[in-house]
Amino acid sequence: MADDIINMLIVGSGPAGCTAAIYGARANLSPVLIEGSQPGGQLTTTPEIGNWPGAFANPSGYDLMETLKKHATMLGTKFLSDRVVSASLAGEVKELTLGSGEVLRARTVVIATGASARYLGLEGERTYMGHGVSACATCDGFFFRKKEVAVVGGGAAAFTEAIFLASLCSKVYLIHRRDGFRAEAVQVDRLRALEQEGKAEFVLNARVTDLRGDGTKLTSVVVEQGGKEREIPLAGVFMAIGHVPQTEVFKGGIETDAEGYIVVGKGRATATSVPGVFAAGDCADRTYRQAITSAGSGCQAALDVEHYLNG
Repeated sequence: MADDIINMLIVGSGPAGCTAAIYGARANLSPVLIEGSQPGGQLTTTPEIGNWPGAFANPSGYDLMETLKKHATMLGTKFLSDRVVSASLAGEVKELTLGSGEVLRARTVVIATGASARYLGLEGERTYMGHGVSACATCDGFFFRKKEVAVVGGGAAAFTEAIFLASLCSKVYLIHRRDGFRAEAVQVDRLRALEQEGKAEFVLNARVTDLRGDGTKLTSVVVEQGGKEREIPLAGVFMAIGHVPQTEVFKGGIETDAEGYIVVGKGRATATSVPGVFAAGDCADRTYRQAITSAGSGCQAALDVEHYLNG
């Protein structure tokens, strides 16, 4: 394949990448998709998905991504189990070097590498991921209805998640390492009002030190507050301390913002600062971060590639 020039090379195998592949294959662009270090993307860690349109059976993230991959494969997409270690995006033909040492040459590249949630680095996060630990309230909040949960963070995202969860859960703890917030005052006031109703509780100047469970699911979170340890029994904890776009390998060759998100909209919705290079999904989306919005941007990227190749 090293001697061939690929029409459409996709980096990333989440909803954005697989949808781009489906649309690209239907346009006879013979897409090649590099799966990356986590085939299927971070969605594969979600045990149930209840908001994918038409999926009444609440499939797991793994099952949904297997279905999307099968669809793309049936249409002719070639999947490569590898990762990109370096990229040269300038010029009409782009060159991407894989971990295996193989160099792929392509007329267009769709970057769909996603973004990963920031975590605290605690062992309990790995143990109970998908079993009480989450980074997406709109994705997983439904599974904690009428239960007590916590949100870790003090920014706008943390307050948005906490307010949303308060409509579903019996109580929401907001755990923040300071007593000041980066969220808007109106969000703080809303959660303070919920606190008065007994639906929320602020746990401030507190640091999460441990996540505990029974071996199968999370049962409590431990915080250090004022030099004392406090264990809070709960069913779920949602991390809202930011996301990290997986774009490091492309930095320097493409325009990104201060946090590493790829800047798009250069004429077309998914076009980047480099002609022939497009970005879709969470690597370019700091706002929505939903499976369905990622899939939609993957569709846009494929249509933008087709438009570019047609001159």
